Amino acid sequence: MARRIETRGSFTRFARLCGYEPAAHHGLLIQRLEAVARGDVHRQAVFMPPGSAKSTYASILFVAWWLAQHPGGSVIAASHTQELAERWGRRVRNLVTEHQLVLGYGLSGDSYAAGRWQTDQGGEYFAAGVGGAITGWRADLVVIDDPVRSREDADSALIRDRTWDWYRYDLVTRLKPNASIVLIQTRWHEDDLAGRALADAPGAWEVLRLPALAEEGDPLGRALGAPLWPEWFTPEMFVEAQRDPRLWSALYQQRPTPEEGDYFQAGWLKPYSPGQLPATSTLKVYGASDYAVTADGGDYTVHVVVGVDPENRMWLLDLWRRQASSDAWVSAFCDLVRAWKPIEWAEEGGQIRSGVGPFLTRQMIERKAFVFRRAFPTKHDKAVRAQSIRGKMAMQGLYVPTHAPWYADLLGELLGFPAAKHDDQVDALGLIGQLLDHVSPGIVPKPDVPEPTELQYQWVNGRVEANMSMRRIIELREAKARRDRD
Repeated sequence: MARRIETRGSFTRFARLCGYEPAAHHGLLIQRLEAVARGDVHRQAVFMPPGSAKSTYASILFVAWWLAQHPGGSVIAASHTQELAERWGRRVRNLVTEHQLVLGYGLSGDSYAAGRWQTDQGGEYFAAGVGGAITGWRADLVVIDDPVRSREDADSALIRDRTWDWYRYDLVTRLKPNASIVLIQTRWHEDDLAGRALADAPGAWEVLRLPALAEEGDPLGRALGAPLWPEWFTPEMFVEAQRDPRLWSALYQQRPTPEEGDYFQAGWLKPYSPGQLPATSTLKVYGASDYAVTADGGDYTVHVVVGVDPENRMWLLDLWRRQASSDAWVSAFCDLVRAWKPIEWAEEGGQIRSGVGPFLTRQMIERKAFVFRRAFPTKHDKAVRAQSIRGKMAMQGLYVPTHAPWYADLLGELLGFPAAKHDDQVDALGLIGQLLDHVSPGIVPKPDVPEPTELQYQWVNGRVEANMSMRRIIELREAKARRDRD
């Protein structure tokens, strides 16, 4: 009996009873989950690579053990599909049946469903797919495990919005007072459920992030680059994952934005200082805009100005980015046109252009900000529309002023694309790429040829021709005039 009570009070002992020997990272996870069970932590996020057994410990073992600490408690367990959520529920239910003497509770007589069952102590378990109905259920503990089904879902703004709405309006509203949430996932996208939840309640969440290879400040105290769970993960497994930078950064390192970039590479950005910019007289200057639908809709309006030199190299000359009303960004547009005098300006056709277009045209005329605006149809996805600028950057780079105040945001968005929260600057540069497909490079300056001071000869079309300066010609004419007078 005493041994049962000791096991019931220790998550580690219970895990061993179930046949699991916690590795170092499991031990740290157990400490965090025990704090949740005590009520010391009410929001716990867990980010670990696939295959690290985070679901085994957090969604299965912990839930069965938590119900022993809270016999009358209610649990809602959610995953990206109802099927997966019920799979966790079935495994928890089987553990309860097998170890009910140690846990101090069992299943009620009429509980057989994998996704919906009660205990003989009044506890409840309900499994739900993300987006599914939870009406009629309340929770003391919510465990959300793997809410993102695939890379495609992670990249879909529509699915991210639906998941966030379900979390805010359906799930969080079912919490009892002092309830806790445990969120377990890999970070496919910086705007995924974890990204939004952390941003929505800064400081409320405890975060346990354990990358596959240790980084600075590792929670386990690993040396830089040391692997997680070397008894399980082999070097070959990591080598295979590292072939895809985004896969490695998001799923294994828990960083949705790769340090070197995925779609755009960091090495393609060529820094320049103000003194290194070519003379603007040698540049052909173009602009592009990505317009936001509303001022407070979360998107930015972006204007970019790019100069192309005689060698076809692109120089990012200016950038304006703001969540602003149409009058503000129209004014900024006119400022840029007057300052840089671009040859053409690219924009997307469609509802925004047709709606704001007349106002923009009037302002351009009033402010004498004249430029030809070329509209491009909005078709394909963003990555396809950015292919042209991507190819140009890969070949000759994009020269960027690293001293500019907007450079850091631009860098983060480019390297994070398509997983970054915002992509308005990429969209604007993508329009520049499409525009440059129709234009020519910069102007080669004419060399300064010194005017000949004396008579010079050159071979032209099979005969010798003289070439003399205008000064010499005038001198000869004046000499002849004097001879004629004499």
